Amino acid sequence: MKRTFDAIVVGGGHAGIEASSSLSRMGVNTLLITKHLDFIGYMSCNPAVGGLAKGHLVREIDALGGRMAEITDRTAIQYRILNRSKGIAVRSLRAQVDRLSYRVLMKKVLENEKNLKLFQSEVASIIVKGKKAVGVKIKTGEEFYSKVVILCPGTFLNGRIHVGFVSFPGGRFGETASIELANNLKELGFRIMSFKTGTCARLDGKSIDFKKLEVQEGDTDYYPFSFSGKKYLKKQIPCYITYTNKETHKIILDNLDKSPLYTGIIKSTGVRYCPSIEDKVVKFCDKERHQVFLEPEGRGTFEFYPNGLSTSLPIEVQEKFLRTIPGLENATILRPGYGIEHLVVDPTQVYPTLETKIIENLFLAGQINGTTGYEEAASQGLIAGINAGCKILGLSPLILKRSNSYIGVLIDDLTTKGTNEPYRMFTSRAEYRLLLRDGNADLRLTEFGYRYGLVSRKRFEEVKRLKERIHELKEKFENTFITPSKKVNDTLTKIGTKPIKKKESLASLLKRPELNIEKILEVFKIDGYEERVKEEVEYLIKYDGFLKRQEEEIRKLEEIENIRIPENFSYRDIPGLSNEIKEKLEKIKPRTLGMASRIPGVTPSAISILMIYLKR
Repeated sequence: MKRTFDAIVVGGGHAGIEASSSLSRMGVNTLLITKHLDFIGYMSCNPAVGGLAKGHLVREIDALGGRMAEITDRTAIQYRILNRSKGIAVRSLRAQVDRLSYRVLMKKVLENEKNLKLFQSEVASIIVKGKKAVGVKIKTGEEFYSKVVILCPGTFLNGRIHVGFVSFPGGRFGETASIELANNLKELGFRIMSFKTGTCARLDGKSIDFKKLEVQEGDTDYYPFSFSGKKYLKKQIPCYITYTNKETHKIILDNLDKSPLYTGIIKSTGVRYCPSIEDKVVKFCDKERHQVFLEPEGRGTFEFYPNGLSTSLPIEVQEKFLRTIPGLENATILRPGYGIEHLVVDPTQVYPTLETKIIENLFLAGQINGTTGYEEAASQGLIAGINAGCKILGLSPLILKRSNSYIGVLIDDLTTKGTNEPYRMFTSRAEYRLLLRDGNADLRLTEFGYRYGLVSRKRFEEVKRLKERIHELKEKFENTFITPSKKVNDTLTKIGTKPIKKKESLASLLKRPELNIEKILEVFKIDGYEERVKEEVEYLIKYDGFLKRQEEEIRKLEEIENIRIPENFSYRDIPGLSNEIKEKLEKIKPRTLGMASRIPGVTPSAISILMIYLKR
């Protein structure tokens, strides 16, 4: 077997998929090494993609040329648009998927990548020469060499599974942990932390009484994740809702002495925004019930995922509390729920390119950087793959900004602030979310995907044309004026709005909350524009004041964002900076003054001092 490649990707999860796929399409000869080829793209937790803010990430991945959106659309069994009652900027798409079909199809996609070779094995260590990664060594002793290495090990780094008082090494239930690789990273000098996540028991659908459950159908007016616009789903499968109750909570509270979480066996930091049922019952003791969302695992299976019941309690306790829940009185467990502790690397040790600061040519992506979730992992994998490819091909790296993408927010948060708990994306983390809707991800990011060879010329030209059409219609609204007359005012009254008293543009008219773009186009006989163009123009005009305010904030911040800090810059001799701030700057090694300003504890006065010093 060939032993030398341009790039090696370790791990076939969501991060590894995007990293290896992007590298191969950039023309980089790539090897993907994963523990089990049949588990490429395996969904360890719930069988769903997207959700609040996560849906934004998936659409950005698609705009950049990643794989997740397309494969989700091709294997989806239900779609829902979340946050419909709120502003359009925070709406997100979520899809239930057929878990088996997803990983089978994802493996097929990778098998057909021209410059990608798959290999099943366990990586034991990174081969480093002169502080540069030059390859990997697998457990059986063979060595593979490359110009770059991307690590995407998920929860496998020294993973330990907990079910009650029983614990054992494992990256997932039934799969071995990567203990040697975890030790190797410690030896290389990385600061290591331990995080905890968990999953629910899987239930036999034949044992569930669906008559007692609330049915949740999918949305018929959904849009697909991919901007290709293809809708593969013909018939949606419903999800179901039930609730815990006082009896459920009593059983859990009575058995906390058997919980590894509450007896001190699990010492790692858990996911705050996706707590176990034990945590929910203890921390929210005022709540009489908690929602359980039953998700089908796919079309060809009876298996269900009871989202909301993540637990590490013993199996007999899991069975006992499950049977107190309406509809689950006779539920049979197919796979028990469990907690898992795993190691992560402090993400402030990686640059925004996701290359590590300690070892050159070594990139980290996914849960190893302290995140949780398929979408966060895939986003990092894509950026790591692109930047590793850039390093090999001599291209400028891709560093997305907080102002142009949720992916930029994710990576900037990790690399400048770090995280002391599993990081999950939320719309509230993006300060420019009015500009970063899931619906305009292609307008924001397709150009980058095309630049790095991941988006076809045809797709790029389509987006260019779309931008032109949006600009054209927006200008038409801003430059078409109506003057007061009986005919005009009668028409306005007829469509449910007040008459005008002075000359007004159509854009001014559209800002009225009671009017939408369709009414105005119909009344003033403007046609020939696609739905997507009309939607964008309506948003741009109605939210014009807010958008301009955010754009002005971005413009001001870019004045310091564009001031580069030399790579080996020393902060020790700068007068006026406290020792604490100097230590933080030396530790993070920010690439720009803007990045330095977001490091916790670095004050505005310190940034002013640094700016003066850099200008000198």
